Amino acid sequence: MRVSCAVTSDRGLLRSSNEDSECVRPDIGLFVVADGMGGHVAGEVASRLVVKTIENFIQETKTTRMEDNWPFPFNDQISVTANRAQFAFRLANRALASKVAGAEHLHGMGTTASAIVINDRLAAIAHVGDSRIYRLRGGQFKQLTTDHSWVQEQVQAGELTPSAAWQHPRRNIVTRSLSGGEDPDVDLDEYELEIGDRFLICSDGLFAVVSDERIKELLSQSVTLETVCNNLVETANAGGGPDNITTLVLQIDDP
Repeated sequence: MRVSCAVTSDRGLLRSSNEDSECVRPDIGLFVVADGMGGHVAGEVASRLVVKTIENFIQETKTTRMEDNWPFPFNDQISVTANRAQFAFRLANRALASKVAGAEHLHGMGTTASAIVINDRLAAIAHVGDSRIYRLRGGQFKQLTTDHSWVQEQVQAGELTPSAAWQHPRRNIVTRSLSGGEDPDVDLDEYELEIGDRFLICSDGLFAVVSDERIKELLSQSVTLETVCNNLVETANAGGGPDNITTLVLQIDDP
């Protein structure tokens, strides 16, 4: 499958630095967005380290058969591509643990991460935290990830409506992240790709201020992917842009 892609990242109107990190590697079929937490320096360190570790592992396993030498037990219930994605996240979490162990000022740092790993016609999606992945297919817009957040848990429990959760003062509380502790529980899904599919990976700086309806409108535009990304970020900033904003859009084209 041929993939077109673009990415725009902005620190937002109220931030002095950008703790988001991203990876755009169509040559190895990897697309990642991570949103760091833990303060100015620590959050930036966490997201960059996680993205780089994921990138290195996916690159190393792109053409090398590792079935007999996986760093973790292989799961026969999912594809090799999904195993690679899960293992990359776990290795990234361990890299954070090693980094924190040697630097007192980094204690408490962590990051969300959402990634798409593509191999031929299959896309494996790996996710921890509240960065999101959306898909636009044939006019149908769907959120493919479920936020690991306090408000999402309240929605699932029936205590909050989705609209109330979107405006809730505790909407930024993340209940799962990569932070160097035990091997993380990584959400995994696999999808067959179709020509024309558009995917959006974004940090919460976008959807915290831009509704899903508006995101769908902007993602559906018949313009360049670079323009789509820029329009999404500009719309978030126009809505107040209190947080870092990263938008990564990829499109599945004819081979």
